[in-house]
Amino acid sequence: MAITMNKVLGEAFGPTEGAARAVKDVMLVLAGIAVLTIAAKIRVPMWPVPITMQTFAVLTLGAGLGLRLGLISVLAYLALGALGLGVFTGEGTGLAYMAGPTGGYLVGFAFAAAAMGALARRGWDRSVTGMAGAMLVGTAIIYVFGLGWMAHLFLADKGAAWVFQYGMGNFLVGDALKLVLAALVVPGLWKLAR
Repeated sequence: MAITMNKVLGEAFGPTEGAARAVKDVMLVLAGIAVLTIAAKIRVPMWPVPITMQTFAVLTLGAGLGLRLGLISVLAYLALGALGLGVFTGEGTGLAYMAGPTGGYLVGFAFAAAAMGALARRGWDRSVTGMAGAMLVGTAIIYVFGLGWMAHLFLADKGAAWVFQYGMGNFLVGDALKLVLAALVVPGLWKLAR
């Protein structure tokens, strides 16, 4: 019977490297959920979709945690919101809130976090211009899902100009500022980490 050194050491001295990594991953996901929840509460009230720091959090978590953990963090956050926990912006919770005007943006968060993780794996997060490009891609993904859902809900009654204005136009300045902030902060953190 072959006994591995990791098994012997793990039994004698505690968790193995694999278990330690799993604990670290769980802690990073929980931290990601907490960051998203806090970012959702930093808001400028607007109707039908408020301005929040969620997009900044989603995109930087995707870049910082990578595709797997970034996506898991966002999906876990969405699952908690769907279950009725107060993690989303404002008063709404549960599936009814997710079916409202913000629903498309919430779905877009998962795809954007995954894209940011994939781009970070290719090194886009290591320079200001690369991170700015990645943020543009991530933001565009969020808008594709968000505007698509807004059009589904409001296009017939309000028209395309209204959907564009309240689904994207009102957010462009704020998103540009978030893009600049992330493009400056994330590559700087990589330099500090080195």
